[in-house]
Amino acid sequence: MNVEASGSAADRLSSALQDESSSNRLASALAAGTRPDPSYVEVLVRRCAVEPDFFVRDMLTWALLRHPTSKTVPRLVYEVGDDGSQARSQALHTLSKIGDPRGWAAISAELLRDPDDDVARSAWRTASGLVPAGEEAGLAEELCAQLGRGSPETQRSLGRAFAALGEVALPPLEARSADARSGVRIHAAASAALVRDPEANFDGLLADAERADEAAR
Repeated sequence: MNVEASGSAADRLSSALQDESSSNRLASALAAGTRPDPSYVEVLVRRCAVEPDFFVRDMLTWALLRHPTSKTVPRLVYEVGDDGSQARSQALHTLSKIGDPRGWAAISAELLRDPDDDVARSAWRTASGLVPAGEEAGLAEELCAQLGRGSPETQRSLGRAFAALGEVALPPLEARSADARSGVRIHAAASAALVRDPEANFDGLLADAERADEAAR
């Protein structure tokens, strides 16, 4: 396919992804993944940043997965630096789905502490899946700074990130058992229990940790 044709195809895709109908946008994203074209990558990434429908965003991610990682990963790493929270979150989500080690370049301490919970959750999941061998302990220590943060859903996401890291996460988690903040102690205890039993129900572990913390006071 020549450059002119590729550009024309990308323009048509861009226009189709702005259709008022979410069903039509979903069909366009599906078509972009079914018949991949390198010129689509920029269009798909940019649409991820603004697409309001969850199911369409999920299909956009699938379409990106169908394209060469040599094209998608560098563009997504760049997107993680965008000012928009949805752009950052969706780019991280897609990097975690791709699973390419080069995606680790997008992870920073600032990102792991992002004030937007959706971005932070995506960063934790991506980081725990892409962390290079030998850097797991450092990541676990950094993640411990987020203990006690946010809603049960956010705390569950962080617990799963620790579970993905495995036993290397236990020492820093156990070190938080004496933290002055009860929320940190409870979240650390529940996360450590999840590391030991990744199939356990985190909400139940959190409730158990709350009861144990109250009993110890």
